[in-house]
Amino acid sequence: MVLVLHGGKPRSDRVIGSTSASWRRAAWLQRAIVPQAHEARVGVWLARYRVRGWNGGAGPVADARWALDQIRAAHGDVPVVLLGHSMGARVAVHAADDSSVVGVVGLAPWWSADDPVSSLAGRALRAAHGRRDRITSFRETSRYVDRARAVASSAELHDMGGLGHYMLAGSQEWHDVALASVLEVVRGSGRPSRRA
Repeated sequence: MVLVLHGGKPRSDRVIGSTSASWRRAAWLQRAIVPQAHEARVGVWLARYRVRGWNGGAGPVADARWALDQIRAAHGDVPVVLLGHSMGARVAVHAADDSSVVGVVGLAPWWSADDPVSSLAGRALRAAHGRRDRITSFRETSRYVDRARAVASSAELHDMGGLGHYMLAGSQEWHDVALASVLEVVRGSGRPSRRA
């Protein structure tokens, strides 16, 4: 199972609606990977946070944990990969200690030295970042992946070259990397998945 986590803002109490650009981009990613994910018998869910902001993390992380509980209620103990873009990747590493989570895939992630790697113990980490990103930092992502190697079952960074943050330019490349990464993590978990 894949749980897609959308981006957001550092601070905002604005309610996430269907017009949110971050949520709409995540929905596009979900639609793009669903056909091949379903062929591989992997379901894809999309979360929507209650509010747009990171706001210290408690809200979006609680929303991700709620979504993981919903997946468990619907499908039992299936392996879940958290697929997050930008702030969604930050949410993912904070919620990765959930018993269902087998790995995290971060696209143009918003990670810093303050984000935990202990939550990735025994789990896989895949990151993809473009060097033209002016919103989040390729260097910070590289540092985070290096720190995660000490505890994760595996940790890899895919250099997306000259691509930027919003995953609009090179969208097919982003979708291909996302799909390949989540399927690799699910297959590497050794736990059977089930399509939703």
